[in-house]
Amino acid sequence: MGMSIGKVYLVGAGPGDQELITVKGMKAIKKADVILYDRLVNPRLLEYAPPTCELLYCGKLPTRHFMRQHEINATLVEKALAGLTVVRLKGGDPSVFGRVGEEAEVLAEQNVPYEIVPGITSGIAAPLYAGIPVTHRDYAGSFAVVTAHDKSNEGKPNIDWEGLARGVQTIAFYMGISNLEHICENLVLHGKSPDTPVIIIRWGTWSRQQSVVGTLSTIVEKVREEKIQNPAITLVGDIVETRDKVKWFENQPLFGQQILYVRGSAEEKSNAQHLRNQGADVIECPKWTVTETEVEIELLEKLSSYKAILFYLPKRLLPFSIS
Repeated sequence: MGMSIGKVYLVGAGPGDQELITVKGMKAIKKADVILYDRLVNPRLLEYAPPTCELLYCGKLPTRHFMRQHEINATLVEKALAGLTVVRLKGGDPSVFGRVGEEAEVLAEQNVPYEIVPGITSGIAAPLYAGIPVTHRDYAGSFAVVTAHDKSNEGKPNIDWEGLARGVQTIAFYMGISNLEHICENLVLHGKSPDTPVIIIRWGTWSRQQSVVGTLSTIVEKVREEKIQNPAITLVGDIVETRDKVKWFENQPLFGQQILYVRGSAEEKSNAQHLRNQGADVIECPKWTVTETEVEIELLEKLSSYKAILFYLPKRLLPFSIS
């Protein structure tokens, strides 16, 4: 009998807040044998994977590629053909500048079963966490999602600027910080008013979220002053004016605080969640769970095969000796 083929789940992990993943995406993580994850995925989601799950980082940093696209494609196929359940975890939604089409095509060519699980995209979520809906009866009835760097000449976006400037009321540019000047110049050149409001949202939906508000004529200077870098969403449109009324996430009492929380018990885990609910970015340490077990003699015989052994000694067990 041949080995059965596994399955690949191409999953959108959402924009950063760990709770903004779909139920279906979370189910896939919980049953994964292998997870290939990107740089902008909240690493806390990996804690829901089974303890035996293999975690492969394929994040691309601006200066250096860890795993090239063809290697990612080959790994997805190879692991699935070995009968494993593979999750490809991408930030935001896999279909919005996530190259999911390329990965799905390769899987289809190799007859590997796969599912695509949508996620919440940062171009909609980051503005909402900054207090701005992307459409509104009074401000905007159209919304566009635009990549700010693509395969066109000199890395400048190959965009129908006139159509965008005249035809769309709210525009979200992804990863546009390096091309911000080019974006603002072209929108003004093709008919947008220089006074059109713009907001840049860095690390949207994370507790380290940072927002800078300006107009098409002032935002470049402001972003330079604040030293903003990617990952960031640039939102252009009159709708930015709703922010002062609707801003909720940044008003939370612990917004922007990063807290290292040393925990042991389940009760402390809920304390950490309570801090998160107030807007803090909580890093829990240590990550292990403590369970008491009888030490079998076979285990003692295998001790030499472990790289490292940690002894946790409650006071009541001291003194304690190993011979």
